[in-house]
Amino acid sequence: MINDTLYRRKYLIGGIAVVVVLVYIIRLFLLQIIDQSTKAKADNNAQLRQTIYPSRGLIYDRNGELLVANQPIYEVTMIVREMKQEPFDTLGLCKALNISRDSFDIRMQNMTNRKKNRGYSQFSPQIFMPNLNQEEIAQLQQEKYKYPGVDIRIRTLRDYTYPIASHILGNVGEVNHNDIERDNYYSIGDYSGRDGIERTYEKELRGTKGVKVFMRDSRGRIQGSYQQGQLDQDAQAGTDLHLSLDRKTQQLAEELMQNKIGSIVAIEPKTGEIIAMVSAPNWNPSQLVGKERSENYQQLLHDVHKPLMNRATQAQYSPGSTFKILQALAGLQEGVITPRTQYVCNGQGSKPIRCTHDHGSPVDLEEGIEQSCNPYFWSMYRDLLQQDGYSDGNAEFKQHYQTWREHIMSFGLGNKFDDTDISEQAKGAIPSVGLYDKIYGKKGWKAITIRSLSIGQGEILVTPLQLANQTAAIANKGYYITPHLNRNDSMKSRIHHTTIDEKHFDVVHRGMARVMSDGTGRFYNIPELQICGKTGTVQNPHGEDHALFIGFAPQDNPQIAIAVAVENAGFGSTWACPIATLIIEQYLSGEIKRNWLYERMINANLINNEE
Repeated sequence: MINDTLYRRKYLIGGIAVVVVLVYIIRLFLLQIIDQSTKAKADNNAQLRQTIYPSRGLIYDRNGELLVANQPIYEVTMIVREMKQEPFDTLGLCKALNISRDSFDIRMQNMTNRKKNRGYSQFSPQIFMPNLNQEEIAQLQQEKYKYPGVDIRIRTLRDYTYPIASHILGNVGEVNHNDIERDNYYSIGDYSGRDGIERTYEKELRGTKGVKVFMRDSRGRIQGSYQQGQLDQDAQAGTDLHLSLDRKTQQLAEELMQNKIGSIVAIEPKTGEIIAMVSAPNWNPSQLVGKERSENYQQLLHDVHKPLMNRATQAQYSPGSTFKILQALAGLQEGVITPRTQYVCNGQGSKPIRCTHDHGSPVDLEEGIEQSCNPYFWSMYRDLLQQDGYSDGNAEFKQHYQTWREHIMSFGLGNKFDDTDISEQAKGAIPSVGLYDKIYGKKGWKAITIRSLSIGQGEILVTPLQLANQTAAIANKGYYITPHLNRNDSMKSRIHHTTIDEKHFDVVHRGMARVMSDGTGRFYNIPELQICGKTGTVQNPHGEDHALFIGFAPQDNPQIAIAVAVENAGFGSTWACPIATLIIEQYLSGEIKRNWLYERMINANLINNEE
């Protein structure tokens, strides 16, 4: 009789065997078909994928002049697994690279340290020495065959044709771990735009990487091209970028701001294109390229004058008398004044705001702009806010203030430009009703409380970029196109209309022309260029006053609008105005004829005026 227990055990053992086989089959299916990571690991053992780096896109000015090109650099890479296959001549490699054995050991430790080099693998090329020039790798190129696993990789760094526009162009630096996690395009040792245009247009400029695939043998040694190059891909160069900058104007503007603190912004009014944008002090962009990048960056970072700050877009000033143009337009729009409206000025004896200029009385609007008459604009501002009188908590008064504020902000003040390629902006400030309610109480303020706003002081803050854009809107008689740097990008659809009717601009244009012909700008006027301008001297609690100027030209067909701010310089008419007119002269005429003025401006050292 058959033993039932043994009989059943036979089926149990057979069942287990079937289950084990099925598990192995399923596992193999998952590994080979579903889970591609195992295949990738196997491929990595059989293949060496060498990245081919693309050339970064070139950068040109508005006239096609090359501003930023590329220069070749070399990296020594190592595949540690291949170096271990046979005796390696370490001292010979040190001699070829002109480094000591101690330096070699330190570099190897850093390269193989997974905390410092998170992408380390002994099977793939690792950067051993970066940023080498042709002379430094010449001997290794001749002897490379002696050192298995050692290779030379060509990459590019930025090469600057002119030592200008550092804040605009930005710089290119090595990516960090966060960059790699955000974008799988990057790997350890890659470079990307760190700020400025290089960062804004990183994806366009960087191009597309290529790859060359090599075959390994069972010991990891390279045996040649894999599958006859069928998996190879060519790198694609980055897209070239054409900026709106005018190189000659930019270069002149930077020369004029030598040994000064401040900024210049020049805009083409009809397009919103930035012609020049300067922040001073600045630096030569070549300083942040190659081996000396880190050391130079630290010096700039700790410089007391903060050269890394882009004052053109981040510095905030009271606009001073340059703000009176907007006050005039708001008064005209609200019907508080007409071009013929006159106010009395008692000169130095005027109250509550005295006049800083000597002129006749009464004055109308054009005379008020020409003479920069403080009492005129205070009187107009008071009448605008208190059209319906004033009593504690007067709702009409606050509504008039809100209307005034909306007029001012329609010129691009009080907010960042959020549809531009200009980064790192400050927003400035046009104080709100809520702010004054908080400071003075809901019934505690009226026109005389905030009288300093009438002449561009008090809580108003603007950036030089906003000032230049405001001037472009004045030149255009009521609209501006978002200021921008990329000339390839048509921004004409991004048009912003102010709240001021076009009919009100002619009188302020005439007043600004009189500033240059008979007012504070008369000593630097160029009659044939029809410059319209307004000077400003802004109180500075930390030293000398700041000098400001806004202007555009020609009056009948504006082609350039400009704002200049020179910190701790004193009167706007003494420094900001002549600098602006030299830039206008260069841009419209193509040359500087007033060499005496050019020499005086570039040789002036105003940094020591700062306390």
